[in-house]
Amino acid sequence: MPLLAPAETRTVLDNVRWETFLELVEGRSGSVPRMTYDRGMLELMTPRRQHEQLGCLIGRMVETFSEVRSIEILSCASTTFKRSDLDRAFEPDESYYIAHADEIRPKDEVDLLLDPPPDLVIEVEITSSAIAKLKLFAAMGVPEVWRHDGTGLTMLARAGDGYEPIASSIGLPGLSAAMIDAFVARRFDLGETALIREFRAAVAAG
Repeated sequence: MPLLAPAETRTVLDNVRWETFLELVEGRSGSVPRMTYDRGMLELMTPRRQHEQLGCLIGRMVETFSEVRSIEILSCASTTFKRSDLDRAFEPDESYYIAHADEIRPKDEVDLLLDPPPDLVIEVEITSSAIAKLKLFAAMGVPEVWRHDGTGLTMLARAGDGYEPIASSIGLPGLSAAMIDAFVARRFDLGETALIREFRAAVAAG
């Protein structure tokens, strides 16, 4: 039986200068590898299909839920969010402005020295990151983080200097981790369009 390829490949570099990190971001073609930078440590993560499918499907559910419930959002996908004063930066799988969507919508670029961080960050992390992502997100002020480990979704809300688990989203009231998990679990049985159509009907009925 052939060995399954990991859902992500990760490379970690130490003692990387902030300026070098910025050069790598600017010189890269596209958004892969995704980069996380934490005070000299740089992690390069290249996602495979399982990782990308989970992130994209959960993102589609966020967008469908917000449409049905008439909640304005602003999608930022894998935008590079950086704070030079903190010497930290991250590129999520999916990210959204919700409470601050109107504020950010007219801007071509986000400057976290002036602008708020995204209201929701979605991370698929099937293999362990070398960087303590939750500490990084908390330091950068992200209010809500969703993490999927390939088995299930955990929703987290910022509490003090860290995060605590929540059953349902704060930014998207009425959307629970259990509901998302129930539909994600069916992704091999239904086409994605059919799955989202059923999800839309469930949200509308709820």
